[in-house]
Amino acid sequence: MSVTDELLENARRYREGFDAEGMSAAPTRHLTVVACMDARLDTFGLLGLEIGDAHIIRNAGGVVTPDVIRSVSISQRMLGTREVVLIHHTGCGMQGITDDGFREQLHADTGLKPDWAVESFTDVDEDVRQSIARIMANPFVQHKDSVRGFVFDVKSGELREVTL
Repeated sequence: MSVTDELLENARRYREGFDAEGMSAAPTRHLTVVACMDARLDTFGLLGLEIGDAHIIRNAGGVVTPDVIRSVSISQRMLGTREVVLIHHTGCGMQGITDDGFREQLHADTGLKPDWAVESFTDVDEDVRQSIARIMANPFVQHKDSVRGFVFDVKSGELREVTL
């Protein structure tokens, strides 16, 4: 049985107890979390969130890309979120690659150059600061009173705030 087949079986069992009564697409905590997709980062467990509390946006590195700005803008303007939490982490795979090297590898493997930025980095704290700055500078992000960035330590479980 493939992993996907296992997931489908889990989804069948989940459906049996599913109850969306009273739930909305708008998060009850008025919160958007932008985090890395790393499998060691459990945003719900770490932050004590439940389904329906927040919008969770994840990508490689937790980078604030144009698509993240799109999602945050929709989350705020259409669904009432007011706060943004950014979570990067120690030992991120994005620290182990270079933009040019990865782009060259993709080009060599496929014959095509990606039309997106890789967004690798060497300093996780500085990348959190850059992500905060991208949110703060973007005119489409409406609510900027509470935009905070953090680094999760994958060895100790500590969540540490990064200030500008």
